[in-house]
Amino acid sequence: MIGQKVTVMMDRPLGSKHPKHGFIYPLNYGYIPDTVAGDGEEVDAYVIGEFEPLDRFEGYVVAIIHRQDDVEDKLVVCRDRYRYNESQIKALVEFQERFFQSTIEMSD
Repeated sequence: MIGQKVTVMMDRPLGSKHPKHGFIYPLNYGYIPDTVAGDGEEVDAYVIGEFEPLDRFEGYVVAIIHRQDDVEDKLVVCRDRYRYNESQIKALVEFQERFFQSTIEMSD
């Protein structure tokens, strides 16, 4: 999916509170409609590079976060394909990914 243009529907916009764990989302987080992840739900996606709460967003998949200790991967979506490197993406999603063992796949 890296490089594909997708639409993300936000169920946890920037500044919202996680319903179970109570942390605040420092970025927009949602799902890709009409997809299925390892947990049977839609594929989840972090939207980076946008600085206001969104309802939906269209952008490019710039990375995939592969979780070794979970049943699903996460996508990273951005307006610009080459704006962020792996270290920057890791820092942006650390608020949630720090609880998982994962690797980040990006295009070459």
